[in-house]
Amino acid sequence: MIGRALVIGGGIAGIQAALDIANSGFEVVLVEQEPSIGGHMAQLSETFPTLDCSQCIMTPRTVEVGHHDNIRLYTYSQVEAVSHDERSGNFRVRIRRQATYVNWDLCTGCGVCQEKCPFKVESLFERGIGTRKVIYTLSPQAVPNKPVIDAENCRYLQSKWDIEAGRVPAVDKKGNPAQPKCGACAKFCPTESIDWEAQDEIIEEEVGAVILATGYDLFPMARLPEYGAGRLPDVIDGLAFERLLAASGPTAGKVLRPSDGKTPLEVVFVQCSGSRDPERGVPYCSKICCLYTAKQAILYKHRVPQGQAYVFYIDVRAGGKGYEEFVNRAQEEDGVVYLRGKVSKIFRQEDKLIVKGADTLSNRTVEIAADLVVLATAIVPRAGNRQVAEMFGLAPDENDFYTADNEELDPLNSRAAGVFLAGAALGPKDIPETVAQASGAAAKVLMLFQAQKNRTPQAELAAVPGD
Repeated sequence: MIGRALVIGGGIAGIQAALDIANSGFEVVLVEQEPSIGGHMAQLSETFPTLDCSQCIMTPRTVEVGHHDNIRLYTYSQVEAVSHDERSGNFRVRIRRQATYVNWDLCTGCGVCQEKCPFKVESLFERGIGTRKVIYTLSPQAVPNKPVIDAENCRYLQSKWDIEAGRVPAVDKKGNPAQPKCGACAKFCPTESIDWEAQDEIIEEEVGAVILATGYDLFPMARLPEYGAGRLPDVIDGLAFERLLAASGPTAGKVLRPSDGKTPLEVVFVQCSGSRDPERGVPYCSKICCLYTAKQAILYKHRVPQGQAYVFYIDVRAGGKGYEEFVNRAQEEDGVVYLRGKVSKIFRQEDKLIVKGADTLSNRTVEIAADLVVLATAIVPRAGNRQVAEMFGLAPDENDFYTADNEELDPLNSRAAGVFLAGAALGPKDIPETVAQASGAAAKVLMLFQAQKNRTPQAELAAVPGD
């Protein structure tokens, strides 16, 4: 067995697992589908219950990954195929690295190309409340801090391909060969890093163990029409509110309404939006929503002291060290009003959002004229979880989360030899639990490698059939 591990997923779980293995002297291949590592933690403003800066905690780790001699980092990449040699225990993995159209060996990450690019599109990293350039990095702290070109929205690439495919005339009105439009990034790049002819790259790696740390997504707001989600710009999800709170976000940390840029003075948080709802959402509790809603309400009050925050909840589930005290702090010190009941409908009335719900403790209906509504949408598996699981011969559960071989006594071992699990790909969890699982999965890999390393040559020969 080769002493090299594959970690799929570059969020905090994948980062922690990769560093633990690499710092023990073994090689790691880390694959992340986004242009840079960090996962959803890179989108957060602060963490609960300490209110520590998320970037301050994570950036030293991402930088260490980017410079570690034992870590081979493939971002903007996906695992396409896997084969397993049962005799040696090794996995042969085929990785597709998408074309970035930027030569990262030449690029210095100066940012001139992004500054000069004239086109902006909606940023998925900013959850739709901010924009980015067509050539972009995810954030100022991105690792690697090298840009990629969004080919689908790049005017130069699209016009180039139209000319090559004959969809537009190959010559201009003067009879000269037609030239693609724009190309501003290439004109101003001081190192001539733009590569318009770039192609996807296929890489093959051989590893002895695998950690699946593919993370999570959020329940689509479009599936909550009764809340106006997707139609009303001032109804946003929890990650979008994190970007409003973040100093590196589209509003530089100021809480402003997406529709008109005004400061919201009445903010309603709706917990269990899609969670614990077998008919229209998912049947399970998303575990972290009670705490991050309390955190967001506290931070909102810090940013807008004159504002008022309301939280609609079914139950408060604050299981963790200091978690119950944190929720109590939101109510007692920051004046957050908690209403036990569900919201039935949200609609616009002039420049307000009317939130209709119930308070089951007082047995009355509640109607709040809000300026902003934040939905704590359900935690769901990444879209490719099932496909990744099937490549390794695993069967995810009915919700497409990964399942361990023994959920109680061996929660990090999968049912496939040499494949281990960590983080929110197994189910909703907070950052401390995710990091603990990642280190546990890394320890499993190290045990496997060390056991192989300790095998004697005589034991190796005795294991060969026919000798």
